[in-house]
Amino acid sequence: MTNASSTILHQTVPTPLGDVGLAANHDGLVGVWFVGQAHAPQTQGWQEVPRPEAKRHPVLGLAHAQLNEYLAGQRQSFELPLALPFGTPFQQRVWHTLQTIAYGQTTHYGDIAERVGSPKAVRAVGAAIGRNPLSMVIPCHRVLGANGALTGYAGGISRKKSLLALEAAHA
Repeated sequence: MTNASSTILHQTVPTPLGDVGLAANHDGLVGVWFVGQAHAPQTQGWQEVPRPEAKRHPVLGLAHAQLNEYLAGQRQSFELPLALPFGTPFQQRVWHTLQTIAYGQTTHYGDIAERVGSPKAVRAVGAAIGRNPLSMVIPCHRVLGANGALTGYAGGISRKKSLLALEAAHA
């Protein structure tokens, strides 16, 4: 039997960059991903919420509104309750570190590896970033290859390029 705090509710919303899945539990937002992206979550067992009801859900409605503001260049940070029930302790450290990258700024995988205390774990950092469950909210698109190349983004390189251009235009 599933209790209310572990039930995950989800919905799909349209955005200028394609459909985005949003998921939340009683504690907060647990997922933001581009539909069809690499490493998209398995939603089997999650409760799909119709759009009118989702707008009234305290977390899904707020996430949708803030995501729209962000993609319109009207918001530089998200103010959402986050619930990260997934991920290893290492992944959690990487995801927490990603949240410190300022809007309109970029860094590289090696820098994140150093900041999480594992300077030789660049590939593991890349894998953790690829599993980021909160695309855009935890800004993994701000991480570039060592030479500044647009490498690895679960939502696709063209979306990564679009998000970086959006932030550069509004920073």
